Amino acid sequence: MLQDKDRIFTNLYGMHDRSLKGAQARGHWDNTAGIIAEGREVIVEKMKASGLRGRGGAGFPTGLKWSFMPKESDGRPHYLVVNADESEPGTCKDREIMRHDPHTLIEGCLIASFAMGANACYIYIRGEYIREREALQAAIDECYDAGLLGANAAKSGWDFDLYVVHGAGAYICGEETALLESLEGRKGMPRLKPPFPANTGLYGCPTTVNNVESIAVVPTILRRGADWFSSFGRPNNVGTKIFAISGHVNHPCVVEEEMSIPLKELLERHCGGVRGGWDNLKAVIPGGSSVPCLPKDLCDDAIMDFDWLREQRSGLGTAAVIVMDQSTDIIKAIWRLSAFYKHESCGQCTPCREGTGWMMRVMDRLVRGEAEVEEIDMLLDVTKQVEGHTICALGDAAAWPIQGLIRHFRDEIEDRIKAKRTGRVSAVAAE
Repeated sequence: MLQDKDRIFTNLYGMHDRSLKGAQARGHWDNTAGIIAEGREVIVEKMKASGLRGRGGAGFPTGLKWSFMPKESDGRPHYLVVNADESEPGTCKDREIMRHDPHTLIEGCLIASFAMGANACYIYIRGEYIREREALQAAIDECYDAGLLGANAAKSGWDFDLYVVHGAGAYICGEETALLESLEGRKGMPRLKPPFPANTGLYGCPTTVNNVESIAVVPTILRRGADWFSSFGRPNNVGTKIFAISGHVNHPCVVEEEMSIPLKELLERHCGGVRGGWDNLKAVIPGGSSVPCLPKDLCDDAIMDFDWLREQRSGLGTAAVIVMDQSTDIIKAIWRLSAFYKHESCGQCTPCREGTGWMMRVMDRLVRGEAEVEEIDMLLDVTKQVEGHTICALGDAAAWPIQGLIRHFRDEIEDRIKAKRTGRVSAVAAE
């Protein structure tokens, strides 16, 4: 269990003063110039040593990602872009950082931008996050007034400007290259890679795109040391992590815990357990709507980190834990997600444009039991045709929940089809 003294986000619930004065009282903006004075290489090496993996879903090592940026400028400016387009269903961790602890993010932007040779950073915030944007902009204005941003930011000798850009509510803009397209004023459609953003990103310049949480933890890691951060969790899955737990628990919450915490401990310690007791659990989606669900028998021993969940053919994703008890119509729940992905597909790639609609329509019939048993395998086959055949990961995100459903709950789907045939009402979907 994470001790209070080890929490990075000390105002996650907005109980304290979120202003610059309050943030400084809690230890933020402390000797920022001294951290920057260590130089780019030292900062990047410390981030590599900390073992921090990206908190936006993919889990790519953050320090390694930073090191891809060119060491010397070829005349083009460098940019840091912070992905605050938190649109994954079930995920609500970054909004708490921006709403209640924005100075962790702002200080992180300054240090990370310096480490990559960027004099400007853009925070791309989700269209629906109105209050979060207001809080973030107010905090940025405070920092400009205090000399922590702008020319000679925080007396570090580094000139740095920070801009907040509002999205328009498109899920696809959470994909880094679609986000860059949107930032440049075009329709949010993913780009082909290569070229990668580290070489040709925003406005054709070297760019790194990082998640809010990935950047917000940077100042604390550099202050307290890479060894401190890597002391939490299992090897290759280290540090603290914000979990957002929703669904059928007694007390849904957002909480910072250490990586590799057992799922059962996370739910019972912070959420008052599953509604109706642990034995009433049916399934858990462990990392936001795009990862496959885990049935109860796997949840008993589940460990919340990247590697364990990948071994179970699921994923940590954004660590948005969606809990479903025995009252859940799991087929209908996954249908609802497939409807979301159909709606949010940008339509650029044929497998995703056609496949998401096709999968949703088959799921719609499975919910009602109006299908043939053979169609279950046909649906699984289509998910494989979509998965891995699109420019971005939205095709995978649409396919995986359905694959998880068929892998673990095929018998329920079959029962519903048979029940519909025989006219038994009890097994058919709840209205």
